[in-house]
Amino acid sequence: MVEKDPEPRSIDIEELSRHRSLTDLWLVIDGTVWDFTHFAPDHPGGAAIIAQHAGRDASAAYNEVHSPSLVESVLPASSRVGILDRSTVTEEWAKQPPPRARGPPRKKKKQEKKPPLEDLINARDFEIAAEASFAPKAWAFVSSAATDCLTKERNASAYRDIALRPRVLRDVSTVDISTAVLGHEVGAPIFCAPTSMGKIFHPQGERELGRGCQRLGIPQCVSTSCSFSLPEVMDAVEEEWKGLASDTSVVPVFFQLYVDKDRKKSERLLRMVKERGVKAIFLTIDAPVIGKREADERIKSNESLQAPMSGASAKNDKKGGALGRLMGSYIDASMTWEDIAWLRKTVPGLPIVLKGIQTSMDAVKAMEVGVDAIYITNHGGRSLDTAPATILVLLELQKNCPQIFDKMEVYIDGGITRGTDIFKALCLGARAVGIGRGFLFALNYGKEGIEQFVNILTDELVTTMQMCGITSLDQVHPGLLHTGAVDHLIPGSEEHPYARWRPKPRSRL
Repeated sequence: MVEKDPEPRSIDIEELSRHRSLTDLWLVIDGTVWDFTHFAPDHPGGAAIIAQHAGRDASAAYNEVHSPSLVESVLPASSRVGILDRSTVTEEWAKQPPPRARGPPRKKKKQEKKPPLEDLINARDFEIAAEASFAPKAWAFVSSAATDCLTKERNASAYRDIALRPRVLRDVSTVDISTAVLGHEVGAPIFCAPTSMGKIFHPQGERELGRGCQRLGIPQCVSTSCSFSLPEVMDAVEEEWKGLASDTSVVPVFFQLYVDKDRKKSERLLRMVKERGVKAIFLTIDAPVIGKREADERIKSNESLQAPMSGASAKNDKKGGALGRLMGSYIDASMTWEDIAWLRKTVPGLPIVLKGIQTSMDAVKAMEVGVDAIYITNHGGRSLDTAPATILVLLELQKNCPQIFDKMEVYIDGGITRGTDIFKALCLGARAVGIGRGFLFALNYGKEGIEQFVNILTDELVTTMQMCGITSLDQVHPGLLHTGAVDHLIPGSEEHPYARWRPKPRSRL
């Protein structure tokens, strides 16, 4: 006679509420009570978010970012405590805990010396060294993100939910990771994303970033909010290239544009950067206004800081001292799709890249207006919190408008810290990946740090390709990935799947 499994134990909220510490932590997911005590310290998103729901129902927070079956694959059966007795649930107990205000962790004691460069063996090591040695304002600026920092966290965690499907018994003795970006041959599918105020991290700021990129053979995208003028950055790039005595041409430099409310200022700037030799314009479209970055607001700005190309100066006010908000007031929030024609007329012949695509609808619109490439980004989670993780947007494009990949190049950034992350983005159709914060963490060590940082990532990329049985980037494809854990998060159309409500038109009387 086959024995039946015992009936799951019924757990009332009084018993559940007794297990609310990190050393004894139960929570409810979809009616099942789980013991998370041993898993919480290893949770990729940190133990704090689990502790926030200890002794309570975490279903809403869990289902927002995870597939229903994930908990069963991560926790052993012995961690299943029982079933929630819903008859004991009270209105007070069922309330969701208030969201915690997230930001960069505060160190109790600032480390005086950063570790030697040779001790750093992965991208995370560069971040730890930066947190230990950057000035408080520099750390707050680079690590901060919008409001509760959820999008920043999800940019990274979404990659972990996508699995690889290795292929074996292939000759992978020789691997080539070179590619072409906007017609320019580059050494790897990586570029330095546009970042602001590089001088607060290194005296040579974006000039040093440019030197490192030239040594690596990868592009740099210079921001309108750069600490130096574009000619100063180009001088450093060209001097570095000459010192390399290379028989190849200078690796391309791109320019990221924030459009000024005074269009004539932007037109003068664009004419100058074109004359100085930039190879494309990356128009930022995901930041018509600046997001609220609380960690940056909390620390006063040095009011002597100025961005030479935008003319913006740092200051402080009653809201705080966030560099992005206070130095971004010049940005034109009235930009529309019709302004692409203005940009094309201002810089004839230069490729145009739209930086900030976050839905398939806007990707299609970009294709229709005829831009050369799109850049999937949410500003590293710094603009709109709870915007989708960028790799999920890439999946949305594959699901809803796969034709765009034949019409435009696609780039992506956000949460990329491993060679496996780069590989996953390439398999889903990205031509190259941008990295912002990581380059600034590496800038802590000058151009040598930038070289080591990128070489670590490319070594990991090469290893991933070999393990998956491919030897060049024209062999990547979605079949090398398993995306089942995130597929339920990908929208299928512009409309909500079931909600059809619309507000009534306002009376004009």
